[in-house]
Amino acid sequence: MSESSAEAVVDAAASMALASATGAGPGWRRATGIAGAAIGVVAAGAAAGVALERLTVGRGMRQKARLALDSTGPYGSLRGTPGKAYADDGTELYYEVDDVDPEAGPALSPRRRRLFGRKAPAPVTVVFSHGYCLSQDSWHFQRAALRGVVRTVHWDQRSHGRSGRGVRQVQDGVPVDIDQLGQDLKAVIDAAVPQGPIVLVGHSMGGMTVMALADQYPELIRDRVVAVALVGTSSGRLGEVNFGLPVAGVNAVRRVLPGVLKVLGQRADLVEKGRRATADLFAGVIKRYSFASRDVDPAIVRFAERMIEGTPIDVVAEYYPAFDNHDKTAALAHFADKPVLVLAGVGDMVTPSEHSEAIASLLPEAELVLVPDAGHLVMLEHPEVVTDRLADLLTRAGAVPAGATVGGYGSSTAQPG
Repeated sequence: MSESSAEAVVDAAASMALASATGAGPGWRRATGIAGAAIGVVAAGAAAGVALERLTVGRGMRQKARLALDSTGPYGSLRGTPGKAYADDGTELYYEVDDVDPEAGPALSPRRRRLFGRKAPAPVTVVFSHGYCLSQDSWHFQRAALRGVVRTVHWDQRSHGRSGRGVRQVQDGVPVDIDQLGQDLKAVIDAAVPQGPIVLVGHSMGGMTVMALADQYPELIRDRVVAVALVGTSSGRLGEVNFGLPVAGVNAVRRVLPGVLKVLGQRADLVEKGRRATADLFAGVIKRYSFASRDVDPAIVRFAERMIEGTPIDVVAEYYPAFDNHDKTAALAHFADKPVLVLAGVGDMVTPSEHSEAIASLLPEAELVLVPDAGHLVMLEHPEVVTDRLADLLTRAGAVPAGATVGGYGSSTAQPG
C-alpha cells in the first residue's frame, strides 16, 4: 500500500467512525466495530496491520479455539492477599501481596534453587507496575518464579484490571496523565509497603509510572528504593513512534485519532458491541503488535487478547493524551546511583528498543538487555529472559543470595508454576 493510499484509508475509517458514533449514517455496528478494534489496539500499543491468514480460517473454528483456550489457559490465575489503596481523588486501587514463605528455602524447586539458592532473601518488596490496557496478571511468569521467595506487590492501574474507574475521569472528564499514575503508585506503596526497601519494576506505561514517582517523590527513591527495572518503556518522545506504518499513514492517524477517540469514548456502549463483533480482526492486530516471534504459544496470545479486550474504549480514550505529553527524561537522574535493568524486545513497535537505549545512555551503570525476536510483551514472549535478568538485579540489590542466577538470553518454553 502506498503512503497516499494508507492516508486515504485512515481518513475514510475515521470518517466512518465519527459518522456512525454520532448517529449520522447507516452501518454503525460495522463502523464502530472497525474503529473500536483498530483504535483500541492503537491505544494499547498496536497501531495497525492484520495478519491476512486469519481471514482464511472459519469464524466458527476460531471461536471454538478461543473458548478452549479461555477454559484451559492457566495464565493470570495466580492470586495473592488482596488489598486496597486510595488515590488522592478517591479512586480505589486494587493490589495483591505475595509474601515470603519462611518454609520455602529447603523445598525450593530446581528452577528456584538455581535462581535464588536456599537462603532466605533480604526483606525487600518488589513492586510490579503493568502497562496500558493490561493488568497485574501480565507479570504472570515473573510472579510464578518469585512466588514465596521474595515479597512482591502487584497492582492494577486506575481503570484497569480490578481497580476502580478513575474518579476524576468519571466525575470531571479529566484525561489521565502520567503524573497521576505516579501519585497512584505512591498510594499503593504507602498502603502495601509502608516500610522497608523496595525494588520497582515497570513495563511500558508501568515504567513511565515509575519515572513519574521518581519525579514527584525523589526522597522515596533516595531513601527506600534499592533497584529499578524498566521493561519495554520510554522516557518521552512517544509522538515520534511510527508503529511500523508508512509516514503518511502515521501522520493521518495522529491527525484524526484524538477526535475519533473523543467521540468513540462518548459512545462506548456502541463501540464495545462493535469490538466484540470484530474479535478476529482485533486478535490479529494484538498479536502483530504484542509479539515478534513466529511460534508464540497460542494460549499466551489469547491471554494477552483477554487483558486488552477487557479495557473499555472510554478508558482507552481518556488515557491516550498522556503518552504524547509524557516526558520524564530528567527524572531518570534519580536512579543514577541505583542498580538498574533496562530491557526491551528488538522487535517492539510500540515502545521501540531505541527508547530503552536512550534511557540506558543516561544511566551508564545500568544493565541494558535487548532481546532478539521479542516484541512489546517481552515478559510473556520470552519470560525466562526477563525473569533471569530480574533475578540478577535482585542479587545486585541484595534482595537474594549472590552467585545463583541462570545465564543466557535464549527464548523459553517455561510453563506457569
